[in-house]
Amino acid sequence: MDFYVAAIIQALCFGPLVMGLFLSMKIFNIPDITTDGSYTLGAVITAVGLSNGYPLLAVFVLAMFGGALAGCCTALIHTRLRIHALLAGILVMTALYSINLTLLGRSNMPLLGYRDLFTWFDVFAVSDYNTLSVLLVVLAILFLSMSYMLRSDFGIAMRATGDSESMIRAQGVNTARMKVYGLAVSNVLVALSGCLMAQFQGFTDINMGIGIVISGLGAVIIGDTLINFLKARSIPSMLACVLFGVVIFQSILAIALSAGVDANLLKLTTSLLVLIIVALPRVGSFLQLSKR
Repeated sequence: MDFYVAAIIQALCFGPLVMGLFLSMKIFNIPDITTDGSYTLGAVITAVGLSNGYPLLAVFVLAMFGGALAGCCTALIHTRLRIHALLAGILVMTALYSINLTLLGRSNMPLLGYRDLFTWFDVFAVSDYNTLSVLLVVLAILFLSMSYMLRSDFGIAMRATGDSESMIRAQGVNTARMKVYGLAVSNVLVALSGCLMAQFQGFTDINMGIGIVISGLGAVIIGDTLINFLKARSIPSMLACVLFGVVIFQSILAIALSAGVDANLLKLTTSLLVLIIVALPRVGSFLQLSKR
């Protein structure tokens, strides 16, 4: 049972990540590969901050600020230099690997013994319940904040930039600036996810972000399937579907591991799972057409 509780906790740590990917990929239609680097950047800043005795609030602020800078760099390369968003993300992600290694000073750093967010909140006798309570509060705050932002005039301009850039530009909105803001907010959430994950697992590794965009994408696709199935149109319901999607995705991976899948094959399992999720709607459409 503890194994599945840990899987749900891990899914909640990925909650900010999938909200960030939802913003970049579904709102702006930008495949932001910066995620792999900014996720690790959040974890690295957390490790450096905690090991140097920084206050917990300062650690969170610095981690999110680092994510915002990464997102701004990708957006500026894309909008100012006219480089495709995918390539811009790859360039920043590659650069962040060296930056993260320089900041951390080694390939990994244990965080056991440092007072983090989860050890600070000590109400229940079982540590997993404390962790679960903290993550639910953090996600509730992020959920309400994102719902409010995306329904505000600023958020409507961001959504319109992704839906019809030429139309909203004709209304006098600076779409290049909106993309900068959007990718900055997206990577703030991604870096926050890395910050939470580093504190939960008790260490930071320089390679912990490799392939993280695939896991996040799988959760977003599940959430998008739920959105279409439930015909959800409001921003809060769409965000709720995406968060529920990450719980489903991590639960499926946990079931696969408990069924005997080798942990060394976890990345392969994740890739195959995402492939199946993406292919199922197309297979269903093909079967319907063949019956006709």
